[in-house]
Amino acid sequence: MTALEFANKIKAKFGDLISEPAEFRGEITLQIADAEKIAEVCRHAGNDLDFNYLVDISSVDHYGDDPRWTVVYHLRGLRHGGDLRLKTNVSEEKSELPSVVGVWAAANWHEREIYDMMGIRFRGHPDMRRILMWEGYPYFPLRKDFPLAGKPTELPGVAFTRPAPLEGGPFVTVPGGKDAIHREPRVRNPEDK
Repeated sequence: MTALEFANKIKAKFGDLISEPAEFRGEITLQIADAEKIAEVCRHAGNDLDFNYLVDISSVDHYGDDPRWTVVYHLRGLRHGGDLRLKTNVSEEKSELPSVVGVWAAANWHEREIYDMMGIRFRGHPDMRRILMWEGYPYFPLRKDFPLAGKPTELPGVAFTRPAPLEGGPFVTVPGGKDAIHREPRVRNPEDK
């Protein structure tokens, strides 16, 4: 069965909750209209359609738009070799989704990382705490409104006590440049050309 056929089975079961399958470069994506139903759709894909491997869960920040985030689930069926992408939108007001740890245990780490970096919580997660930043850290570093230079902290010995020196962002490159070393993305002083 092809990914498109799997997508059509999901569409047939959930009806208007699911968008028409979108194909881009041979990959199939379904958009789930109601974020509260994402776990139900994932359960069907995992248990009934044998998408037994959760490759990844990622999130996209659409800062300035509503809904603010898109959460993307990348699924694979190891037995049948099919791949499928499920997407749902999350508003900043709610900033919460149901957890899919009950479908794929691997979601545990992915959901914690999304919470830690973006601030989206996963209801029903068995251990919803930060995974990369320390407990009590008040920011979500992958949000687009988080400054590239970082934020100062009053916690010496835990992190920088002043903003990190990332003028222009962490990867500044010079177009053209005289050689590969000068074109390599890195932190630069204004006089470096």
